[in-house]
Amino acid sequence: MPNNHAKLSPSSSHRWLKCTKSVLLEAEFENKTSQAAEEGTAAHALCEHKLKKLLHKRSKRPVSIYDSDEMEEYTDAYADYVMEQLDLVKQTCQDPVLLIEQKVNFSQYVPDGYGTADCLIVSDETLHIIDFKYGLGVLVEAKDNSQLKCYALGSLALFEDLYDFQTVTMTIFQPRRENVCTWSIPVEQLKAWAETELKPKAEMALKGEGEYCPGEWCTFCKATVKCRARAEEKLKLAQAEFKMPPLLTDAEIEEILAILPDLTKWGNDILSYATDAAINHGKEWTGFKLVEGRSVRKYKDEESIVQAAKANGYTDIYRQSIITLTEMQKLMGKKKFDEVLGDLIVKPPGRPTLVPMTDKRPALNVTNANNEFNEIMED
Repeated sequence: MPNNHAKLSPSSSHRWLKCTKSVLLEAEFENKTSQAAEEGTAAHALCEHKLKKLLHKRSKRPVSIYDSDEMEEYTDAYADYVMEQLDLVKQTCQDPVLLIEQKVNFSQYVPDGYGTADCLIVSDETLHIIDFKYGLGVLVEAKDNSQLKCYALGSLALFEDLYDFQTVTMTIFQPRRENVCTWSIPVEQLKAWAETELKPKAEMALKGEGEYCPGEWCTFCKATVKCRARAEEKLKLAQAEFKMPPLLTDAEIEEILAILPDLTKWGNDILSYATDAAINHGKEWTGFKLVEGRSVRKYKDEESIVQAAKANGYTDIYRQSIITLTEMQKLMGKKKFDEVLGDLIVKPPGRPTLVPMTDKRPALNVTNANNEFNEIMED
């Protein structure tokens, strides 16, 4: 999978479409990867491998330090979902085409605009784009998703001479957030957006024109920590003279709840930046110091531990545990697993969590939810 990214990449389009000046501002900062990004890359590689195997194509299984039962389960779910969508398309189209990690070019709208679509299902009148998101922190919506719309434009450029597309369907598959959402747009409407919104904003972004516009799209901006516009916007909360918590009105609490996640994220970004500068660059911040954080004891060498314990008469030092659900299902096969263990598998309710109304999950019955969760905790 390619690691290089376009200057105006599809993945960052939601940001430069909202804040056109962010592109040149980000150029001041070096490219840095993160554990989350590397884990996502590993998951994407595994998805690609599994889809190729299901399509009977040659593929060597990728190996990563991030391999885990959880990643196995979620990438299996993605591959199964894609194949289900292909089967659905086959009901109305005799010979649909499924493409994996397809490179697309939408430079007719965005200078040097290119990217790689995770999965394309090409049929007679519909182009279906499926994008795998392994991230857990940010819920990604399919509706009006500019990244997927850029992929769609590039895909149309590849195939519209061969197919009479009427509609583009876009799906976000984000299993760690239990988020599978789909949105469709007529081809003509998509092209109109590209001409009136995407193309002019891309030109402004490359020239550094427009205004700084902080918002939720700042999350992954490289300049987010030092951006003055964002700092001024976040500090408005501190400038507001709220009463002590017991005297806050419901309206004030609702206002704080709406901005608290982004404010907290910004504060954590500032702390992370300042800590990195102190540790790796010797920066001394007035009024602050580096200290040793809490650590957890661990065995230096397990084999030596075993020998020393046994030599002193302690032999009951091992634990045995049943294999994981994912391993058990692979051992038996899905059909046999459901037949033998289906009635013995439960998925307990998660801890009740307060989220914005835009969250796709259904609202809980508060009384029932608390009772169910408390019963699980007691068991």
